[in-house]
Amino acid sequence: MIAPPDSAAEPTLRPDAVGFLDTLVIGLASTSPAYSLAAVLGPVVALVGVHAPGVLLASFVPMLLIAGAFAALNRADPDCGTTFSWVTRALGPAAGWIGGWAITMTGVLVLGSLAEVGVRFTLLAGGLDGWADSTLVVTVLTAALILLMAWICVRGTEISARLQNALILAQTAALAAFAVVALVRGIGGDGPFGGLTPAWGWLDPFGAGGAALTSGLLLGVFAYWGWESAHNLTEEVTGPRITPGRAGVLSTVVLMLTYLGVATAVVSFAGTDWLAENADEEEAVFALLSSQALGGWDWVVLLAVATSAVASTQTTIIPASRTALSMARRAALPRRFASISPRHRTPDVSTWWVAAVGIAWYIGVGLVSENALYDSITGLSLLIAFYYALTGLACAVYFRRRLRNSVREFLLLGVGPLVGAVMLTWLLVLSVRDLADAGNSYTGQAWLGVGPPLVIGVGVLAAGVVLMLWWRRRDTAFWRERASVADS
Repeated sequence: MIAPPDSAAEPTLRPDAVGFLDTLVIGLASTSPAYSLAAVLGPVVALVGVHAPGVLLASFVPMLLIAGAFAALNRADPDCGTTFSWVTRALGPAAGWIGGWAITMTGVLVLGSLAEVGVRFTLLAGGLDGWADSTLVVTVLTAALILLMAWICVRGTEISARLQNALILAQTAALAAFAVVALVRGIGGDGPFGGLTPAWGWLDPFGAGGAALTSGLLLGVFAYWGWESAHNLTEEVTGPRITPGRAGVLSTVVLMLTYLGVATAVVSFAGTDWLAENADEEEAVFALLSSQALGGWDWVVLLAVATSAVASTQTTIIPASRTALSMARRAALPRRFASISPRHRTPDVSTWWVAAVGIAWYIGVGLVSENALYDSITGLSLLIAFYYALTGLACAVYFRRRLRNSVREFLLLGVGPLVGAVMLTWLLVLSVRDLADAGNSYTGQAWLGVGPPLVIGVGVLAAGVVLMLWWRRRDTAFWRERASVADS
């Protein structure tokens, strides 16, 4: 009997579109290293002083453990929906749906902010300071950049990878030049801040005490977030079961080395007092430092932050769009989100939806206030810790029959992912506690009696639950799936 041509005729993403190096670059670019460092380094130094490199090193631990969980689950189920598919398989449809929603919404919430930083720093690097100060100009260019990046994503993964390769090279070269100059001048005391000599004690994350360490770790987790975009390309890479996992793990290692190097150089050059005093400048810290360290070559660092943000604007669209595609394929979302461009073999409808909702969020929240936009980014820490922890738990649950096979599998499939999940859950609880205080927000005003970031973070998850229940009433197909377990 001839099988009916049902699933075989369904369009798929383009296989073998990218290789290991391209996947690694996309994983790195998704974290936006220069932007992330610029955004968190000042606040971390304000909390822990010279131990900032140590806190960034400590933040690497849960990320590496969760990266291992992603790699293991990808080998078992190479699906571009990542957390959505894996958590559904291990814990059931409801947990999987919320995990997929969290990934998609992190992309939507941060998309406008990343694009805006890319626009502003590009204008500053080009000497167009007046345009950078114009809200109208920046808003229009930000929306245009998001649409451009969405168009490139739809045009093809190969084009996206080539653009990312160029952007990561520019970003890395600029960061390296800045770090070397800053470190040399810091050690030599040749700078406006006096300079500090690096010491091994800077790598001790516990030097500043418990409360400061906890808050610093929350910022550190945000700095590493995004490497899992490598796994959203799992259906488009050569070696789909192995390549994304290797790229994801290596991404976290490369990021750790980059963060340690640049953080040490910046602390050595600027000292802790100046960084703490300017902690509220966020990504502008690098703009201020670059003129001090490089003089007339300060555009180099401005270019690094600009390319970092532009690259991440594009790569942020990838996980959100492919998660929506995966969910729609299994009837967890309307079928139209599973549309794949026949010509380019990319998810077209979901990509344009991510761009459109991201622009609407950016403009809508921006109309409330610029500080409200920053608060929405802070609320990301809740969603990030949530779906990372959920994935670690799913790994241990799904592979539970294999944990007795060997010490290696016990550690890599059970202990490691569970420890990572527990650490992130702990940070999630502490984050809820801290964000409940309106004084810890950018607006400084209470919404519903708590800080705006908490309202936004919890509100996004609550909206997801409402949408999930509504869709479950419309289409019950996905909800008939049952949790399973890997063979021993």
